[in-house]
Amino acid sequence: MEQNRQAEWIARSLKSVWHPCTQMQHHETVPLVPVARGQGAWLYDADGRRYMDAISSWWVNLFGHANPRINAALKDQLDRLEHAMLAGFTHEPVIRLSEKLAELTSQALGHCFYASDGASAVEIALKMSAHAWRNAGHAEKREFVCLKNSYHGETLGALAVTDVPLFREAYGSLLQDVHVVASPDARLAREGESAVDVALRAAGELERLLQERSERIAAVIVEPLVQCATGMAMHDPVYLKQLRLLCDRYGVHLIADEIAVGNGRSGTFFACEQAGIWPDFLCLSKGISGGYLPLSLVMTTDAVYQAFYDRDVARGFLHSHSFTGNPLACRAALATLAIFEEDDVLNRNRDKAARLTQALAPLAQHPQVRHFRQRGMIWAFDAVIDDAELASSFSRRFFTTALEHELLLRPIGATVYLMPPYILDEQEIELLAERTHTVFEKVLKG
Repeated sequence: MEQNRQAEWIARSLKSVWHPCTQMQHHETVPLVPVARGQGAWLYDADGRRYMDAISSWWVNLFGHANPRINAALKDQLDRLEHAMLAGFTHEPVIRLSEKLAELTSQALGHCFYASDGASAVEIALKMSAHAWRNAGHAEKREFVCLKNSYHGETLGALAVTDVPLFREAYGSLLQDVHVVASPDARLAREGESAVDVALRAAGELERLLQERSERIAAVIVEPLVQCATGMAMHDPVYLKQLRLLCDRYGVHLIADEIAVGNGRSGTFFACEQAGIWPDFLCLSKGISGGYLPLSLVMTTDAVYQAFYDRDVARGFLHSHSFTGNPLACRAALATLAIFEEDDVLNRNRDKAARLTQALAPLAQHPQVRHFRQRGMIWAFDAVIDDAELASSFSRRFFTTALEHELLLRPIGATVYLMPPYILDEQEIELLAERTHTVFEKVLKG
């Protein structure tokens, strides 16, 4: 009966659900997994098979599925207030969350504007930057700068600052023109160069652009430390330090997209902390609610906030979402932050990261692995594949083979990455490392 239910779910989903970032025809051969429940680091399908969620369900699930502490907070909030509009109203969860996040930046970013997803947060930051400059008498400052191979979302504003050729070919005619500058990706090191050298070289290219166009540029947007969705490109923190200096020198806003790399994923709660800087805008989403409910926000400075503070409605920030600051999502976020504090998560993660890195050492030394890298709770390596057919199908083959070994892993092209939840125990760490190695070997053998 369970097998019948599984087949029924798959058939119904393929008929009625249009899945994201998916060529639906591929599901004629690539399995669709009907998830029935989750517990801890594991997802279970309708047939009872389990899969370790080694990518945290697109990087959102920090403390495991069905976490009892987050569950309890949501159950309590559900009996109090499920939602109320935030225009003209407020409520305790959104106030507490805003105050707590501001404390985590030592009040450097003391104002929070809420939305529901990462792309919306990026849209808000872009609009807020350009509007702030306009309110300050610099309406000409409305251009943006992003990095080569950057990804910031798929709404039109966020997609404009996303350098993914596949997307830009499909939707380029709808997008604002932006400036694309060199990535500080450490893999781009020339002979004799270090990651710091690459970062400084990339910063030099940005400075040349700012020298020419800063009077028209509103902001530079960057994913601090790791450019995630286009291959887990990692860079040295010195790049962020240089970026902050350049933005200050040339009068340009700095937007830090910490949607994927924030919430402890990079090793500190905010990735920018590792460079000792704060941006003008910091975007959060994904793990902020523990992976439970859609929630995103933009944190910004008092200077930006004051640029909008006026009797004139036209000088106010003209942006809204119906579910802005949803109380349930905010309670989930507060429960998530409480776990960070109560369980000393960041320090524990350092120990877990060291153990998983050690367990992955045999894979890192594999002759067909290049650029094995790690930052906080992110691991990645690039597969060296000479066979053209295997290279073109590597990601799908790896995904399906991993499912056969109880792992949920979705490579980005030839880049295999791990972004597991923060709750793995010793046995699960060893299992993840060993089976990732096994899957890699099997895929290479075809």
